[in-house]
Amino acid sequence: MSDTSRRRLLAAFAASAAAPLTGLAAAPPARAAVATDVPAFPGPAGLSSARSWVSMAPLDAAYFTPVALATPLTTTVLAGTPARTEVTSGGKRVALLTHGARTVVLPGPQRTFAENKRPFVDDFQRTLPDLALGEGDRVYWGTSPGGGRWITSDTFRTDFSVVPGTGIIDLTTAGYSRHATLRDDEITDVDVRGTARFDKVPTGQACSFALTFGYVSTRNHYRARLSFLTSGAVEMRLEKEVDNDVTALGAAVTLAAGVRAGADWTIRVRREGARIQAKAWPSASTEPSSWAFELTDSTPTLTKGRMGLRALANEGCTNLPLRLSVSRLEVDAANWAVLPTVAHGDWVRLLPEPFDGTWTAELEQTIRGWAGSTVPDVLAYTAMFLGGAPAVTAGSGPAQGKQVLGEAGYGYPDPHGYLLEGADFHEYMKVGWTFPDGTYRGPSSKQVGNLDCSGYTRMVYGYHLGVPLAAEEDTSGTRIPRKSRHIADYAPGVVVDRATGATPPTAALLQPGDLVLFNADSGDDEVSVTVDHVGIYLGLDDGGRRRFVSSRKTANGPTMSDLGGASLLDGLGTYAKTLHTVRRI
Repeated sequence: MSDTSRRRLLAAFAASAAAPLTGLAAAPPARAAVATDVPAFPGPAGLSSARSWVSMAPLDAAYFTPVALATPLTTTVLAGTPARTEVTSGGKRVALLTHGARTVVLPGPQRTFAENKRPFVDDFQRTLPDLALGEGDRVYWGTSPGGGRWITSDTFRTDFSVVPGTGIIDLTTAGYSRHATLRDDEITDVDVRGTARFDKVPTGQACSFALTFGYVSTRNHYRARLSFLTSGAVEMRLEKEVDNDVTALGAAVTLAAGVRAGADWTIRVRREGARIQAKAWPSASTEPSSWAFELTDSTPTLTKGRMGLRALANEGCTNLPLRLSVSRLEVDAANWAVLPTVAHGDWVRLLPEPFDGTWTAELEQTIRGWAGSTVPDVLAYTAMFLGGAPAVTAGSGPAQGKQVLGEAGYGYPDPHGYLLEGADFHEYMKVGWTFPDGTYRGPSSKQVGNLDCSGYTRMVYGYHLGVPLAAEEDTSGTRIPRKSRHIADYAPGVVVDRATGATPPTAALLQPGDLVLFNADSGDDEVSVTVDHVGIYLGLDDGGRRRFVSSRKTANGPTMSDLGGASLLDGLGTYAKTLHTVRRI
């Protein structure tokens, strides 16, 4: 096999299953067979790369022979809290069990988990409040669903506004540009397009709007710019600005004459490495097949940066104000400069019942059955909801014919464009669910395909791995509650570590699969809220930092990336500073 993706293997396994994927780790699984594998999911390959992937090194035929373990296996209780039992064969660890928990960590083939930026569209379907975030500051363009928060020119910030379906830039002063960019500074390669229109043809001097990329600052960026002349002609320019010095990357191209006010125009830019292509056209027309500009340019200071828009009325423009109405910004593909990547050989499985510290012959058989298995585990299911994960439907059971795996969003937007929490596991699948206490929760037409942070955790550990779920709060310690604040205290398993006052826990015994819970101030208005966010710990990234996966609003779904805040337990980021509880199922 070539660089074989466990994601495709998981998809093939799930698609052929005769029953819903529930509780797979409860019994010793069969060893994977070469015949069930499928072609590799594409790895990093420019703008055609996958949005996220799980890959393994090639496995030769010898791997698929039974793993030979010593008889009997050796068990040792390790020091520390919670208590753990290490299982070894010939001096090598074959399993690590935690007393009071179902979670078992076993060595296996090394996997690499990686995530790239997912495509998104901002069509400005929101009405923003006048005030937000203190000191009377306005939220001028708000947050793009999946793209990050909009940052606008501070000097002219009152010239920015949003009405449903339109981001507005009012040009009230000639000779000064207005910039709106998305707060994601790590974009390198990108395929992006923006659609906008002016409300009138300028007089005196031209006006223009541009799609910016490689944006470091107002004085350092690339831009593909459309100039609307007083004659009604439209010209296109490709430029770079470095330290306030503007360089034309080719001669201006005239695209149209006699253009009327109020006509939508679309600009598209595709950048791969030093290669830049750009074109523009009236949005009512078909996109031209050829590029207006195709060139190679490499500027060290502009290798990565934000995407956004720029508007300008030239000095001497006499019919101000001019209004630019932006109806859409669409990113079809984009790469981050450094992908969040985690690679290790830990596989995480669940016992049918919590380990009570007693080693039995039955338990030994379970561990032997797991040795070397590549049947989907906790981390495989965790990755199956990242951006680009393929859709998989259940073969039978309560969710028969419904999607049970595949890329998930966070929630549907409220009128202000903020993604609402509330998407539980069954709403992702659009099925009703009866919980053990008899409570019934119906499906949601608005939340199909979405999972909030605790809904994501419940989907992985509950629906797919069979841990009992509660409808809401449950203090029995036998079911996973609905909300993260209750998961911190009452989820099945044991507490690994917990904050002392304002000091985050060191979590010295943290292991992949653990639930990490945060006091990150999600904006919940309820009194005495301590924990408001939950994720699943994935492992050390390529920088040696502890990285987790959680479903988040800014990224619009499950993510291990740093968009809107680093998904790290180390450093000075929001989640590193607000880690509150680590719990092991």
